[in-house]
Amino acid sequence: MTANLLPLVDRFAGVTVLVLGDLMLDRYLWGTVSRISPEAPVPVLRVREEDARLGGAGSVIANLAALGAKVRPVAVVGADTPGDTVTGLLEQLHCDTSGIVRSDEVQTTVKTRVIARVQHLLRIDRDAEPPGAEVQSQLREAALARLEGADVVLVSDYARGVLSDELCSEVFAKARELGVPVLVDPHPNTPFERFRGATALTPNRKETEGAVEILPEDDASVHAAATALIERFELDWTLVTLDKDGIHLLRKGDAQGERFPAKARKVFDVAGAGDMVLSVLGLAVGAKIDLHDALRLANIAAGWEVEQLGVVPLSPEALRTELSFTTPPELRDKIVHDHVEAARRVKAARGEGKEIVFTNGCFDLLHAGHVHFIQGCRAKGDYLIVGLNTDESVRGLNKGDNRPVLPLRERAAVLAGLEAVDLVVPFAESTPISLIEHVRPDVLCKGEDYATKVVVGRELVEGYGGRVELVELLPGVSTTNIIARITES
Repeated sequence: MTANLLPLVDRFAGVTVLVLGDLMLDRYLWGTVSRISPEAPVPVLRVREEDARLGGAGSVIANLAALGAKVRPVAVVGADTPGDTVTGLLEQLHCDTSGIVRSDEVQTTVKTRVIARVQHLLRIDRDAEPPGAEVQSQLREAALARLEGADVVLVSDYARGVLSDELCSEVFAKARELGVPVLVDPHPNTPFERFRGATALTPNRKETEGAVEILPEDDASVHAAATALIERFELDWTLVTLDKDGIHLLRKGDAQGERFPAKARKVFDVAGAGDMVLSVLGLAVGAKIDLHDALRLANIAAGWEVEQLGVVPLSPEALRTELSFTTPPELRDKIVHDHVEAARRVKAARGEGKEIVFTNGCFDLLHAGHVHFIQGCRAKGDYLIVGLNTDESVRGLNKGDNRPVLPLRERAAVLAGLEAVDLVVPFAESTPISLIEHVRPDVLCKGEDYATKVVVGRELVEGYGGRVELVELLPGVSTTNIIARITES
């Protein structure tokens, strides 16, 4: 059971994290393929959408920011257009960008992924050269200056030259003086000697074998490899990620470690799983959460990440949903917290010829009136999206101090359990207009009581050729009335 971990998520907010590593820009080209090029035997991608995201250490930064951390990144990007995009994305996440070194001697690393629906076709890399001595000096100064007040240091190594021996040595030593834990996610091409003196390393099976010449396979070899890591690199503890076999944790001086089994998942994309482990584990360590519980949180978060297409940050509400025992695995797939991911699913449904219907509401204490309304909405098309107000959003609607009665994770689970509902997408804003812009439904549904009210999104939907439909309601049935009856009784 993981519900006992739910209160720990609240402790993430406000944790200060210093992130050192190789910052990149990830570009995505999304589209469809329906023919082969006449010029060569290759598929022709018809591009439907493009987006840019933080990559490399940036995916760790994005994860941390989404979970409420105060992030201090220290990295280098070029004085070029991709570098401008990277710093702009960091600012959107409200990160402290004063530790980002901009240099015209460096080209920003850009990875471009070409994807047809959910199938990766190609990745194009433009890699930067390692920074020179002057930039390395600036990076060391920036990192040391930002250690004071940090709760944890996360080192995200992508072997692009930012993490020099001098930088790591000085930062690790200063962090130990200040009592700040340092967690390192190493790259297989980097000598682990560089990370001597860190609090912990988080290598995978192959990286561990390369570092200590022991392949962690059975229990004995896993323990031997983890022990060698701790002794050889002067660590306090280490965890070895073992793909399908889960995660193995060993603390210095322990006779045996702990195994955290992997849970069977529907895997779409393993990209970002390692960054998610580092992000959640580091944030939990920074929040002074017990290491056993920190590993459980990280393991669950990584499982969520591999079910997403592309690298997608995990929100606190999405993590709470994962932890909630009220949401069976077959229903969790219907609940999507990321609006971009929701838009991709809608595109796939539309590609199958389905008419997309959207409605929204609080759906607190689901009752017969809700079910009647949902069925009415579904009858207007082929694929129903329900935009669901988060708890904070419900409280902003002045429905009373006792609302919502049920938390978001429970309301989402109940909606997902309805056969008529194809997708449940929480939104934190006071209105669903941003979500509507992302999914662009063919039909926007509200109750018949909106005949004389403003329907949020009407102008947008009708502007691109969609329509608004008002659905019949059951008279006298509402959550407010049910609460009143319960209170009276």
